[in-house]
Amino acid sequence: MTLYTGDCLDKLRNVGETSVDLIYLDPPFFTQTQHRLTSHRNSNTYKFDDRWNNVEAYCDFLRLRISACKRVLNPTGSIFLHCDRTASHYLRLLLDTVFGASNFRSEIIWHYRRWSNSKNGLLNSHQKIYFYSKTSSYKFNKIYTEYSPTTNIEQILQDRERDTNGKSIYRTDKCGKVISGNFKKGVPLTDVWHIPYLNPKATERVGYPTQKPVLLLERIIELTTDEGDTVLDPFCGSGTTLVAAKLLKRNYIGIDVSAAAIKLTSKRLENPIKSLSKVAATQARYYQKRDSHTVMLLQTLDARAVPNNRGIDGILRRDIRGKSVAVRIQRQGESLQTAKALFLKACKNKGFSKKILIRTNHIEQKSLFDSENTSTDHELLVIDSCQLSLDAALNHTSRLSPRP
Repeated sequence: MTLYTGDCLDKLRNVGETSVDLIYLDPPFFTQTQHRLTSHRNSNTYKFDDRWNNVEAYCDFLRLRISACKRVLNPTGSIFLHCDRTASHYLRLLLDTVFGASNFRSEIIWHYRRWSNSKNGLLNSHQKIYFYSKTSSYKFNKIYTEYSPTTNIEQILQDRERDTNGKSIYRTDKCGKVISGNFKKGVPLTDVWHIPYLNPKATERVGYPTQKPVLLLERIIELTTDEGDTVLDPFCGSGTTLVAAKLLKRNYIGIDVSAAAIKLTSKRLENPIKSLSKVAATQARYYQKRDSHTVMLLQTLDARAVPNNRGIDGILRRDIRGKSVAVRIQRQGESLQTAKALFLKACKNKGFSKKILIRTNHIEQKSLFDSENTSTDHELLVIDSCQLSLDAALNHTSRLSPRP
């Protein structure tokens, strides 16, 4: 947990060989401008110079420093270089030269929404992050994301295999019946990341030009390191990488030529803050028309939401007897009979080992279809929600309490 003020080319000599597990660098982008910004919370002005004689001078500057980074990187470590369209094509070739084209892993697109565009042309709404490893044996932790709202329940549940023509098909048994698979963790993380740009009033905003969101750095750190590993940022600026590393219980080393930037970083590390921004609202679209109470109960049950399905709300993140467990939350104003009928219909022929219906109210409904609604299903479990159980317990206690 170290901070250095100075040129990273010099300060990296203080870092032990192969001692770092992850390097993230957000160097100057060859914008040919001097970046400066004054914090809205105080009068401090932060700036850095991104002006160069030519692109060759810019590439020479970074080649030396990236080579120095390679020396300190663990054989199982990775490096992520942040850039934009200005010089990304030069930097990709530079990384190929230093780390080898065979160690290129991904070109990550960080996509965000912005609303102003004063120039004549398309609005810039993404930046690039090049992901390279030092060797072919690199640490990588798979991250899974939610299913698309258009995903149907069959795609989530059923196993697939290749037919004789190499086409992907659902796996079936000898009778031609589709075989349901085990719980799927979700969709593996892609190389396009939708993470909001820091808005001017974000709680983590400190007034540093080109400041990146903690959420972005957390994802990179979680992807390629474990708790206790060491993260290095040789152009640490306001210290976002180090804040993310601290929040995730990693060790960190930060270097910056600006004494003001190092002072700001040190202050942020005393009280690390992360803005949730609009990410929670963005994620909510995967719950497709589900109310907040349903979403909360699914999260409490550790169930993954099922999009685009009227009768099944979620699937537990663990299997029973090698098969998935379906979950349905009774809606406000919905009778138990109606909830049960919708749930059982949606679960039919899906191969669930258990079906869990969470009762949230005691509404009863008598109709011509009661016989269907109350049909016996030995795999169906009806469980009262915590709130319903609490209300029942308090009402019982109230009836037993003596009057004053």
